[in-house]
Amino acid sequence: MSARIVLLGPPGAGKGTQAARLAQELGVEAISTGDIFRANIKGGTELGRLAQEYTAKGELVPDSVTNAMVKDKLTSMVGEDPARLGFILDGYPRNVAQVAELDNILEEIGVTVDGAVELTADNDIVVERLLKRAEIEGRQDDTEPVIRHRLDVYAQQTAPIAQVYLERGRLVQVDGIGDIDEVTARLIKSLEQLG
Repeated sequence: MSARIVLLGPPGAGKGTQAARLAQELGVEAISTGDIFRANIKGGTELGRLAQEYTAKGELVPDSVTNAMVKDKLTSMVGEDPARLGFILDGYPRNVAQVAELDNILEEIGVTVDGAVELTADNDIVVERLLKRAEIEGRQDDTEPVIRHRLDVYAQQTAPIAQVYLERGRLVQVDGIGDIDEVTARLIKSLEQLG
């Protein structure tokens, strides 16, 4: 048995950092859709070329392309024993339709998701974090109005995913604010609730 977790949370809640730490702690792979996109684009795959057509225009990659990339990634990881497949999904699913597609992909493989962990964070703290990161990394397009818009998009499109997992009894929420080690410890403890 291996952990199969969907990691949710608004931009700036620390998902990427915590996904990597959690994956290391559990001995599973952290899967970021951003990494999958970049690998497919760099590898010149058909899906990568499709994704690049959209990202070059500043558009979101359609669900059909994203779903296909995630399916390829998970299918390639299965090996001979599906029960040993473990992962932390960061950035997927992004909407309720993708939850259903993830269920279908995993059913084909012969496994299920253990549950979803939602990192929660106060919007004002997240805005402050992201503005600081933008300053350090020279991201001039990460202004407060842009960041607040991203948080609104998250609330409208991604937050309903938490409701799906809550209704299934497979959601735990963890405060994403605080020292990185403290948040990791909270996350690990929260996984006991998913048992």
